[in-house]
Amino acid sequence: MILITGGARSGKSRLAEQLAAQQGDKVLYIATSIVTDDEMAERITIHQQTRPATWRTHEGYSALGRVIREQSASCDAIMLECITTMITNLMFDQTGDIPAEEMDFTAIEECITAEIDDLIAACLVCDCPVYLVTNEVGFGIVPDNLLARRFRDIAGRVNQRLAASAREMYLVVSGIELKMKG
Repeated sequence: MILITGGARSGKSRLAEQLAAQQGDKVLYIATSIVTDDEMAERITIHQQTRPATWRTHEGYSALGRVIREQSASCDAIMLECITTMITNLMFDQTGDIPAEEMDFTAIEECITAEIDDLIAACLVCDCPVYLVTNEVGFGIVPDNLLARRFRDIAGRVNQRLAASAREMYLVVSGIELKMKG
């Protein structure tokens, strides 16, 4: 399991794509984004068009440990883009449109942690490299609203779990990668 983190538009995905492509043509790209508006639809389309034609895509953000277990035998590499989007989608699956003040953040984090633990377990027994892309959300200021603060806290703890289990880890800043582990 190789973790690649950094800020928005830092070059994380580019690095993960390069590393995955070096493993061979049979790459499974796990896309965790969902279309929420026209801008997101355009971003997803651009990502799809830039991936090699030999790469397969799985679109989804839950039960990804199962996906990795089931599909890894036919892969040279797996790339998951991205953990923070996965966390966002899992959070909103559990909360819907209720106000942040009414959300049970302990229960939300327990569900997310269970998904992440299963993902880590699958990655650790996978025969091919698994590249996980995530955002480093702790470099900025403390958000001014409860939901954003709780999201940042959960994402930070998830990233720590992933980094502890990863055999390699990269931090990407302004398109330059720094190998932090491995």
